[in-house]
Amino acid sequence: MTTHSQFALLGKKRFLPFFITQLLGAFNDNIFKQSLILAILFKLSVSGDRGVLVNLCALLFILPFFLFSALGGQFGEKFAKDALIRAIKLAEIVIMAVGAAGFMLNNLTLMFIALFGMGTHSALFGPVKYSILPAALRESELVGGNALVEMGTFLAILAGTISAGIMMSGHAYAPMVATAIVLVACCGYLASRGIPRAAAALPTLVLDWNIFRQSWAILRLGLGQRPAVSRSIVGNSWFWFLGAIYLTQIPAYAKEWLYGDETVVTLILTVFSVGIALGSMLCERLSGRKIEIGLVPFGSIGLTVFGILLWWHSGNFPQSTEALSWLAVLSHAQAWWVLADILGIGVFGGFYIVPLYALIQSRTAENERARVIAANNILNALFMVVSAIASILFLSVAKLSIPQLFLVVSLMNIAVNSYIFKIVPEFTMRFMIWLLSHSMYRVEHRGLQVIPDEGAAVLVCNHVSFVDALLVGGAVRRPIRFVMYYKIYNLPVLNFIFRTAGTVPIAGRSEDLLIYDQAFKKIGEYLKNGELVCIFPEGKLTSDGELNEFKNGIARILEENPVPVIPMALQGLWGSFFSRDPSKGLFRRLWSRITLVAGAPLAPEAADRATLQAQVAELRGSSR
Repeated sequence: MTTHSQFALLGKKRFLPFFITQLLGAFNDNIFKQSLILAILFKLSVSGDRGVLVNLCALLFILPFFLFSALGGQFGEKFAKDALIRAIKLAEIVIMAVGAAGFMLNNLTLMFIALFGMGTHSALFGPVKYSILPAALRESELVGGNALVEMGTFLAILAGTISAGIMMSGHAYAPMVATAIVLVACCGYLASRGIPRAAAALPTLVLDWNIFRQSWAILRLGLGQRPAVSRSIVGNSWFWFLGAIYLTQIPAYAKEWLYGDETVVTLILTVFSVGIALGSMLCERLSGRKIEIGLVPFGSIGLTVFGILLWWHSGNFPQSTEALSWLAVLSHAQAWWVLADILGIGVFGGFYIVPLYALIQSRTAENERARVIAANNILNALFMVVSAIASILFLSVAKLSIPQLFLVVSLMNIAVNSYIFKIVPEFTMRFMIWLLSHSMYRVEHRGLQVIPDEGAAVLVCNHVSFVDALLVGGAVRRPIRFVMYYKIYNLPVLNFIFRTAGTVPIAGRSEDLLIYDQAFKKIGEYLKNGELVCIFPEGKLTSDGELNEFKNGIARILEENPVPVIPMALQGLWGSFFSRDPSKGLFRRLWSRITLVAGAPLAPEAADRATLQAQVAELRGSSR
């Protein structure tokens, strides 16, 4: 397993050109969109309600996601992804030229056409943007790659918004904005020319130009995926529901509750964006550079906790008759609590969204990936529209304050994610594994790169504690099916986790012949499906820290299913709370270092019981 930071990807040609391309696209989107909104509010002479025109901007940008995401998903399957990205970025230059003309001529119609065009550009780019990552990156790099993309996107949104404000503050705003948007679009196209070849996943796909029929078909495809993927799409869209509510309410919140001016809005947006970027960056380290969906419940808990704290800290801010600058606001201690809450929402939002994107990418078939991501984008857009409606209902009809709205959506977050985790208990299981391996123990891994990325294999490990399966399962990137003594399998609380993970309970032949035979049948099914199976051949927990004699079950498994065998050993667990050491205690050896080490794979014909016991004993060494 590589120990390189995700930032090493920025030095790779297979990632850097794509990263720059998507970064500049998000940056340009927000320069143009924010400049247009500011022009409507402060610069242009317009007939009609300016607020209505600003809302029209939001509609024109999001409408293409409903209309053209399905088409973008089809394009992403049928055409080479690198060529498709270049075509989309070339179109961006034309669209921005129209927008530039609109600014130079003070022509709102041209600006609206360009805004709709940029929405279309983003709707077509989204599916290929996320579907190209699994083709360009190894699985061990996928979390880091997604983290960089999320970090780059939110920082680009922030930079674009701030840049628009700076340019629009001067009298010569039109030529500045016009030059900037065309120049950035040209740079984005030049960056896209460096993206390596990415072949079409399904070149024989027949395009369906009926956008309504195809949108419905793609939504059904996305939500019809296996539960882990389909509910990840729902969770992803829920994140954008929350994000849209927070981001939409920030200007009014800063003005009405912090008595701040526009610099306070910028400060809050900066803190939120930095939080998302920080959370995204921490994901790779906290996940051990694998797709760790256990971080999703962790992120969900943080979103709720900090949302409630934001409501709690929003009252009793000292009133002011004039708008305060960001420095004046920061002179009040309560403002620091508010910013800490917003930072927390951003950080835990990063923990929540990055693993979801990585899971969708990794568990979707290559020839469906772009369309599944298109379904995700359609649902994202729908949830964002629903968030606007919900905000209107809560604020205007129910007469809630903005902090109360934050409280309500934080509580709604509990309900939505409880539903997701109930349908896909794998999230909860992985969270408990992740929590165990990052709280009670410091787990070090050695030699795990010998475990194949695909294909059947049997892992053989010593048995020291009641949480051995959790520690092994949390260390290995692939899902593992464990074989476990049925009395341990039936332990309260842990049984839920074991059942969720597809663990196989086993008993001794003389103890319960039915359980014994059913176990070997189930093991055979898993191995025939190309899965990893882990057994503890001692058949019981060690009572003295030493290795017990291996049972004969491994011989039957390999006789019926000749697959490679990988010996493993856990070091340092004896004496911990979950072992059978009589001198153990809850806090004894808390946060102690545990090592999981794997040896070279053995061919099935060479993996007899005595050889495996000797291998595991050698790997364990003198450490118990």
